[in-house]
This record gives sequence, structure tokens and C-alpha cells, in this order.
Amino acid sequence: MKAAPPKAMARKLKVKENVAPYRSHESATIESFRRDPRFAAEYLNAVLAEGDQEELMLALRYMAEAFGGVPTLAARARLNATTLYRTLSPKGNPELKSLTALLNAMGMRLAVQPLSEDAC
Repeated sequence: MKAAPPKAMARKLKVKENVAPYRSHESATIESFRRDPRFAAEYLNAVLAEGDQEELMLALRYMAEAFGGVPTLAARARLNATTLYRTLSPKGNPELKSLTALLNAMGMRLAVQPLSEDAC
């Protein structure tokens, strides 16, 4: 029979058990959005300003997961969950009405800003 590990070794093992396992970039991003809705809004604004349709859909999928998941958001937004899954798919093309409802369900809204001060 093996001897029990020394106390120092047991402490090291416990520390290793408490270390968070590897997280994907996706899960880390979703967790960041969940913890900080203002960061989520800033991220979405950056994607709207500089990204393309594919990046927007990816950001919206991450945000949907962070803010309760598609079924929960669909219920809050009064949208069909299956339709919302399709809308948020990589080839999705949300209508303004759906996008506005989805953002409202996440506690956000669309806003328009001039590109520069000279534009006004």
C-alpha cells in the first residue's frame, strides 16, 4: 500500500484542482459580456463601426448567449426562438424590427451618431 502524500504535496494538489480549466476565446468573450454589459455594448458598437455582416452576427450570437441564451431572449423579445436561431446564424440577415427587439431584450438599443463633427 502507498503512503499518503506529504501535506505540502496535498496542498499543491488542491491548488491545482482550483485552477480554472482552459477556456476558449468564445467562452471568455461570452463571460466578459455577461459580467460587463457596458463592455458588450462597446464591443457591438465597434463591430457596427468597423466590422462586416459576419462579424456582426458572431457578436450578436455571443451576446445572445451571454444575456440568457436564444430561447430566453426570444421570449423576452417576443420572437420565435427557431426564427431567432436562424437570424443569428452565420448567414442570418436580421430585419431591423428583430434586431431592435433582440437588443431591447438585452437591455440595449441602436443609436445613430455622425461620423465626424464636420458631418453635421
